[in-house]
Amino acid sequence: MLTSIVAAVVILGLLIIVHEAGHFLMAKRLGVRVLRFSIGYPPKLFGFRRGETEYVIGATPVGGYVRMLGEEVGEEPRSDELGTYLAEMGHDLIEAARATGAIPLTGKDFHETLSNLVGRLDPGNTTETARIVGRALRPEEILYVNRLRTAASVEAAIKSLQESPPEEILRAFRARAFPNQQLWKRFAIVLAGPASNLLFAPVLLAIVFMYGVPVALPIVGKTMPNSPAAQAGLMSGDRIVSVNGKATPTWSDFSDDVKSGKGGPITIEIERVGAQGRLSIGITPRREEQKTIFGTTASEWIIGVTPRGDTITRRFNPISAVIHAVTTTASLTAQLVVGIASIVSGAIPIREALGGPIMIAQVAGREAHQGFASVAMFTVMLSLELGLINLLPVPLLDGGHLAFFVFEGLRGKPLAIRHREIALQVGLFLLVALMAFVIFNDISRIVQG
Repeated sequence: MLTSIVAAVVILGLLIIVHEAGHFLMAKRLGVRVLRFSIGYPPKLFGFRRGETEYVIGATPVGGYVRMLGEEVGEEPRSDELGTYLAEMGHDLIEAARATGAIPLTGKDFHETLSNLVGRLDPGNTTETARIVGRALRPEEILYVNRLRTAASVEAAIKSLQESPPEEILRAFRARAFPNQQLWKRFAIVLAGPASNLLFAPVLLAIVFMYGVPVALPIVGKTMPNSPAAQAGLMSGDRIVSVNGKATPTWSDFSDDVKSGKGGPITIEIERVGAQGRLSIGITPRREEQKTIFGTTASEWIIGVTPRGDTITRRFNPISAVIHAVTTTASLTAQLVVGIASIVSGAIPIREALGGPIMIAQVAGREAHQGFASVAMFTVMLSLELGLINLLPVPLLDGGHLAFFVFEGLRGKPLAIRHREIALQVGLFLLVALMAFVIFNDISRIVQG
């Protein structure tokens, strides 16, 4: 149980960091101010500030967020958003002064520290100001410092600026606030989250392929009664050497060659324990309905055998690992898209298809006992699922925000705030209902064995 919980928290934590880092790095690259990068949700367990951003670990480990300046949509910033920005300006000045050694790295609370710092700053004396904060003050900072110097307290100055913000403050706010950015910038910042999860998969896969992955050997375990293999005399323990003269070093190669023959007669060369030399067996596959990984059925050419389970570790050189990682990621992504479409269309029963945090913990614990390659492959699948699910046009998900942006681009102006609020409330209800369902579904699986 402990292994399962720890493995699930570590895997989900890693994927959340990757996802939120996508939003964070793109926002920073495009000039949006990031106020907080949090892994987990409040209450805060630990945090520190570096530059413009506070980095936080929350008590609720499953989740995370990047908080940007002014994330609410509106023509003008709300008073509380302005208050946050004004406090951030104070933090910027304190951090700059600490970097030059003008004030201690630790000490008094924010308001007292800022009050003492402002008392030493004279915007008219640029040389002394540059010595204290290491740079010239920006226009909005000059106004900010002057207001703080003449006010009765820091709190009073910030409240005054909130109630009657000067144009310099508003202009500086809009330049760094998320909703005031061009549409393409907002689109790129939101898209960067799920894109990071999708791009993380081939990177991790390349590492796995270089590290080594277990692959099944082409050794027959069982032959199905009355199957083409049984009728042709294929036996348990037979090692498949080639199909139609093409070498089959792995079970996957053997299976692909059988299916690609499209029902035509094939010649299988085998090695059999006790037999002298290799044997050739002619088999004609037959088409049968097989259950897919998505719970649906598909018609495939088979001969009716299963592998015995013997494996070897296969390692790739860096170039081959990257190529194989990209092609494997593309294949897995296509399969997941088909699976999601099948769930939405009702082709797969939702109770069979969906699992929640309990199931993730169970699978993570099982894979943890199998070694690095198994854990990494499970992480790859979760990363792809997280990326794809977040692209769904559901309010509160990244895909919902992207849908709003597409609507804005087509219409020429954003969706009305009231309509967006309603959509977000509906999205929240749907996500809470879905979470409750998958948790209940996980518990039902455990109870039913």
